[in-house]
Parts: sequence; C-alpha cells; structure tokens
Amino acid sequence: MRLPQETIRRKRDGEGLDAAEIADFVAGLTDGRVTEGQAAAFCMAVFFRGLTLPERVALTRAMTHSGTVLAWDLPGPVLDKHSTGGIGDTVSLPLAAMVAACGGYVPMISGRGLGHTGGTLDKLASIPGYDAVPGLSRFQAVVREVGCAIIGQTAELAPADRRLYAIRDVTGTVESLDLITASILSKKLAAGLDGLVMDVKVGSGAFMAGLPEARALAESIVAVATGAGLRTVALVTDMDAPLASAAGNAVEVAYALDYMSGRRRDERFHAVTLALGAEMLVAGGLAADTAEASGRLEDALASGRAAERFGRMVAALGGPVDLMERPERHLPAAPVVRPVRRDGPVAGIATREIGLAVIGLGGGRTRPEDGIDPRVGFTNLARPGEAGDLIGIVHAADAAAADRAEAALRAAYRAGEAAPEGAAVLERIG
Repeated sequence: MRLPQETIRRKRDGEGLDAAEIADFVAGLTDGRVTEGQAAAFCMAVFFRGLTLPERVALTRAMTHSGTVLAWDLPGPVLDKHSTGGIGDTVSLPLAAMVAACGGYVPMISGRGLGHTGGTLDKLASIPGYDAVPGLSRFQAVVREVGCAIIGQTAELAPADRRLYAIRDVTGTVESLDLITASILSKKLAAGLDGLVMDVKVGSGAFMAGLPEARALAESIVAVATGAGLRTVALVTDMDAPLASAAGNAVEVAYALDYMSGRRRDERFHAVTLALGAEMLVAGGLAADTAEASGRLEDALASGRAAERFGRMVAALGGPVDLMERPERHLPAAPVVRPVRRDGPVAGIATREIGLAVIGLGGGRTRPEDGIDPRVGFTNLARPGEAGDLIGIVHAADAAAADRAEAALRAAYRAGEAAPEGAAVLERIG
C-alpha cells in the first residue's frame, strides 16, 4: 500500500500511476484514509499534469467499483444521457420521461451544481417531498414500474466519486478533462447501462469554452466508455447562450413542466432534447435511425405520454401527484420578481456570468456544505438577436439581492446587431 501523499507527489511531478496505485488511492477516498486536503491536492495535481488513457480507465474503473454496480432484468434497454453542464440546461427532466414513453428504461443518476453550472439534483430538490436520494430498492422499483427515475448519487453507487465531486466544485478543478471523464462514467457504469449519450457543452457558459477542448472531452468519454464495454455516443452542443430561457432551480423545473405540457417549447432547447433522445432510442434498438426516433419522441410529447410518465415518476418518489397540472401550487416562488429591460437587440451573452449570478442569489454553492435557495434565478432570458426590451426577469429573496442580480444580468448582456445563431448540435462523436 502506497501512502496517499506519495501518490500525490508522483502525479505532481508528472510521473505515471499504475492501476493498483490508483485503486488504492480511490479505496482511501471511500474508507476515509485519504483526507480532504489530500483529495484536493490529488485533484489539483491531475488538473495540471493530466492522466494518460490507461490512467483514466483505471481511475474510472476504481471509482465505479468503489460501491454497488447495478444489474437489470427489464423488458427494454437501459439507457441514459449526461450533460457536462451549462446554464438553463434542464433537458434531463423531460428527456428521461420522453425516452421512457418510447419503451426505454432510464435510471438517471444526476449531480449537484458544479462551479457556475446548475445541477439536476438541486432542481429536483425544489419539488416538495421528492426523494432525490432513495434507497437502491426503491430506485430500482420506480425504474421498473414507471420507466424512469432521476435521483442523486446514493451512498451505494460510486461513493468515491461522490466525495471527489464535492471537492472539485470548490477547488477550481471542475474543468479537468480527466476528472470529468472518470466522474461521469463511474456513475453511469455503476448504473448498469446498455447505452449512454453524452451532451458535451461548448461556449461561454460551458466548462469547455472552445471546440477543440470540447471535442477532446467527448473523445475521451467515448474512448473510456467504449473500453469499459458501454456503448456511448457524444454530441457537442452549443452553450454560448442559456439553453432554456430560465436559470435556477424551481424556475427550471417550471420550465420543464411547460415544455412537456406544450405551454412553452423554445426552438433550441427542443432541438437539443430531440437530438439526444434520438441517439438514445437508436442506441437501445428502439428506432432504426434518428429520423424515426425523433418522430417517436415528438409523438410522446404531443400525446401527453411523456408528461404522464414524469408525473408518475415524481409521485412515485414522494412528490405531489398533481405537479404537472398545478405546478404553481407546489414549486416555491421568490418574494421579489423584477423585470430587467434594456434598449436594443442582443448581440451576445456572457453566459457563465448568468450562472454566477444565480449562485450570488443563493441558487448555488461556494462551499460543499452550503444550502440552496430553490426559489431564486432568472426567467424569460433573451437570446442573441432578439430585439425586445426585456432581457430577463429576476427572482430574488429580497430587494438587495434583486439589485445585485439585475446589475449582473445587465452586465452579461451586450447590445448591438447579432449574427444569426448557428446550429444547436455542432458535432457527433462515436
């Protein structure tokens, strides 16, 4: 057994780590032999020195097997999607229900917010009564009966990743390609999937701001997952503007409910959701090609079957049975709601700054133990090229917080003529 500080020193100095050494360090994360400081130092050493592909595979496997690895016996394929994170990226909520309505089974293990990006787990926590961390038996039962369940990491699944995930959030190491790859895939491999579709974000609101970096991450995830026997495809999608017109927790849940019910269906959000869902159905053998798959997903929305699945999932996990029909009765609302106006069309958006403004409102964390105010955020966020005078609506806990958020939102938007937005899906890898 090598001392944790020796493993850290070797990686700090650019030396290679063998699989046994990595496995021993990960075991220390799980049993407590590795301290918080040592875990943070390891993350920073990996951030600066990087991991080779064999090291990345070894780290992923060790984290996967730090806890339970699920096995399913279901009458359909077990599929999932994961996003690297962005602003207004609440795709997981409707997508899981849409795929379930088309015959797939979606055991989605989601995470808390990381850095400036929102987390699916934090959004679900804004639903009263929703048990986002159920026991494994309840999780498996809901997937079997409803077709989908979106939960947080349980104590049994990839516990080493759960510890590193919180440390990365507050140590400036979120953007590490190696740590992102191992974190994502350890949870997905532990979930016992038949197919995975990755949504790798690129742009001003993503961890990977440039296309070469996003492509490298997508290729890393596909290579490691494929090497571990998990069929994986990655789509590189645009995050130069918020994907949904809402950013926050309860406000994004409300947006997802509006999307599923047809009350609001923004074009780019819909395009990304369909593209990811189509790849999932094809990977699971539920459609011959993405054109057929997209048609099936559209029908799941139009018929109300996706909304019905989502409602059943929420109820099965302890949430209100009428959330879809009466969201305003259940989702928490901020006491201060303020429109923010600006003259002229939108030329560009510093999207990351919107995510940081949500944290400033109390909708995200600066320390792992911080609580979150689910009520706060932004809605009606304008897109580049829009000429209306409204750039967004602030939802805040008090007037002082609203003042700060309004100033941040104004600073994030640049006025002037804008070129038409490009494609929402930029590349397919895998």
